Amino acid sequence: MARDIQSKREREKALVSRMIALYCRKNHKSAEKTGNLCPECKTLDEYAKMRSEKCPFMETKTFCSNCKVHCYKPDMRQKIQAVMRFSGPRMIFYHPVTAVRHVIETKKEKKRLEKEHEY
Repeated sequence: MARDIQSKREREKALVSRMIALYCRKNHKSAEKTGNLCPECKTLDEYAKMRSEKCPFMETKTFCSNCKVHCYKPDMRQKIQAVMRFSGPRMIFYHPVTAVRHVIETKKEKKRLEKEHEY
């Protein structure tokens, strides 16, 4: 079970990093030229990984957007929301397998949450 949680945690961190990288590459010219994250996106990426690493709800949640507790600082939450809004729809073109897996897992989680609320 602990191994499953750790692999889930690693998948979540990889997904967020891919989304931040896509956002940075398309929105910040420095990232486009160097191939590296700009300082602002690098800070956000490190912060998101740290929050995921410390998440006590990893066993029961799929993604942070489905979590009842928002552990991000308000400014970081705004930044990650901007990244998600931009990168989410574009992921299908850059990381199709990851995007499809994310959609499927999100749908399953929403159904599970709806069933829990029915009872």
